Amino acid sequence: MVFDFLRRDREAAAETEAKASATGPLMAYAGSGRVAWSPRDGGSLTRSGFSGNPVGFRAVKLIAEAAAALPLVLQDAEQRFFRHPLLSLVTAPNPAQGRAELFEALYGHLLLSGDAYVEAVPGAARLPAELHVLRSDRMRLVPGPDGWPVAYDYMVDARRHRFEVRERASPICHIKAFHPQDDHYGLSPVQAAAQAVDVHNSASRWSKSLLDNAARPSGAIVWTAGDGQGGMAADQFQRLREEMELLHQGARNAGRPMLLEGGLDWKPMGFSPSDMEFQKTKEAAAREIAVAFGVPPMLLGIPGEATFANYQEAHRAFYRLTVLPLATRVTAAVGRWLASHLGEEVALMPDLDQVPALAAERDAQWARVAGAEFLTAAEKRRMLGLPELQDVPEGNAGE
Repeated sequence: MVFDFLRRDREAAAETEAKASATGPLMAYAGSGRVAWSPRDGGSLTRSGFSGNPVGFRAVKLIAEAAAALPLVLQDAEQRFFRHPLLSLVTAPNPAQGRAELFEALYGHLLLSGDAYVEAVPGAARLPAELHVLRSDRMRLVPGPDGWPVAYDYMVDARRHRFEVRERASPICHIKAFHPQDDHYGLSPVQAAAQAVDVHNSASRWSKSLLDNAARPSGAIVWTAGDGQGGMAADQFQRLREEMELLHQGARNAGRPMLLEGGLDWKPMGFSPSDMEFQKTKEAAAREIAVAFGVPPMLLGIPGEATFANYQEAHRAFYRLTVLPLATRVTAAVGRWLASHLGEEVALMPDLDQVPALAAERDAQWARVAGAEFLTAAEKRRMLGLPELQDVPEGNAGE
């Protein structure tokens, strides 16, 4: 009794030292039903949105392959070049890749991460000896005091190689997509479609789990017990099981009628309406992924999409709204970067007159420009994206 106050002090101290948040039970309860989204870093998005998602994989491949296959032209303000060191470099950028392979990798990284990097290997002449596309997930930009990049660090495991940014010509060509909240890195379509990718992948996993663990049989044989009987005898159950395996399983027994004895009844089973909703949710998520990449769902074989009247119209819209803007911006950046090494003012761009999907539009444009008699020949060439001819007089419109 004399030392009761010591015991009370120890109990009060134990209560004081207990480290637990008063909102802990509320937070645990609120988080029990929270949706779990996949990580949003570049590597995780590439795995979930490209390697692990057929819609994202096909959308990226469709855009990258179509843009890389576009014919390219090189010209300046006076002429179009058919032979040029820059064209030779772009045609054979390195011993392992050609022009299509290089640009396909470039477009792929830009679509998946929002950033694409090309390395220029120094050569004996002013123009680089080789070009290589570097993995965007391994590249880190080093900003200077004014915010502009002063170097690029390429990290592989624990090793680092630094590319110093020079004033005249940088060894790295950095192409980034528009990002309203980042000054140095771009925003990829996979990031915008991340939630749709998670929904689509979750629906696929749910369907797989349903088939593996919870798939419903086509029906069930129900035995109705007679008076005083609690269940089937062991020999009756075994005989019924053997007859089912022998006479009603396998492709050769498909459609064979079933003969049931007294007390046995067949109950067909199927999917509930809530189960069928998962398929609609998956198709809606697939359309959202296609929209984020700018690919008409019709080209990806997604059902329920009738935005375009036919496949040809969807194909033309795909090139006009997605492939050409991307290819024009990327080739212009690569051409301007290579021109800085060469010290010339030349432009690299897609040749629109050699794109089959735009043949009808280009024919109409050529006919419209050629029929404009109030334009000079030089003005007509500028409207068609062609360099001016210095030997054509300005007054000869039809020549």
